[in-house]
Amino acid sequence: MDIGAVFQTNPPASRFVQLSQLAEAHGFSHVWTFDSHVLWQEPYVIMSAALAATRRVTVGTFVTNPATRDWSVTASTFATLNEMYGNRTICGIGRGDSAVRVGGGEPTTLRKLREAVHVIRELGSSRSVEVGDVTLRLPWSEGSQVPVWVAAYGPRALQLAGEVGDGYILQLADPEIAKWMIEHVRTAADDAGRDPMSVKICVAGPAYVGDDLAHQRDQSRWFGGMVGNHVADIVARYGRGADGGAAGAIPADLAAYIEQREGYDYNTHGRADNDHVDFVPDAIVDRFCVLGTVDDHIEKLTRLRELGVDQFAAYVMHDDKEETLRQYGERIIPALRESARARS
Repeated sequence: MDIGAVFQTNPPASRFVQLSQLAEAHGFSHVWTFDSHVLWQEPYVIMSAALAATRRVTVGTFVTNPATRDWSVTASTFATLNEMYGNRTICGIGRGDSAVRVGGGEPTTLRKLREAVHVIRELGSSRSVEVGDVTLRLPWSEGSQVPVWVAAYGPRALQLAGEVGDGYILQLADPEIAKWMIEHVRTAADDAGRDPMSVKICVAGPAYVGDDLAHQRDQSRWFGGMVGNHVADIVARYGRGADGGAAGAIPADLAAYIEQREGYDYNTHGRADNDHVDFVPDAIVDRFCVLGTVDDHIEKLTRLRELGVDQFAAYVMHDDKEETLRQYGERIIPALRESARARS
């Protein structure tokens, strides 16, 4: 199982580059960042600097959306990065949350998301594509490959991820819920005539290594609020079933915790000091995140790997980033790696 790291593009931008280098040195395979251009700095500029300062890690968006950028611009950006640094990029994409809502917009439709996935992948991978009434191609692009991984929670979005995504991004690290989501994606891929195992599965959540669990929870509670935004959208669309779930659209225990949710302030989105996440109980923090000691991390990640998860993307967005990266590099990543014998 690959281990990726998710960092925010807060000023100074050099800090993101430094953390990317540190993640690579500790054996992380991927570096990801948000695309929310008002709340944080422009990701593609900083991704370019991170790619220039590293040699092996793949760098991607976690996630972009079809609304705030023209799809051909997004494709051109990824193809340019690939030409400059080799094929070391991934386009993670979803319907849009903070990037559109801060400006008063709404997430895009699944139809537009499906179209965007196709256009970005084809153009970004040096192929021609139909866009409206014209055929477009990046004439300067040759040999670029841009995998597109789709972030999703609801049933129709999960179906879309399975039908067209090169990968699926689930932003919560609960094994029971992950199992439900992965099965839906794999089934959709199979029904579409695809090899279900060809869709890469990436599970993400805050990761904090240490002994002070109460502090780790406080630093990670923001994540339950972020996930709650998406869950609230699903409940609003599908309603709540008799078992407490959103009419079977998502697991009941995923829907239940947002009952006490009262709005959300995007000014503190993705921050440990988020003041609109009191509704998120400790039990949800523990389930959605990967917290505790080194052994706790290894145990939970092993369970996820056994479900078929190809990558765990660790949100390293707390007050002890270097130590968590070090513990992953020195102890957790080696423990998850299959050992090879020098002599048999």
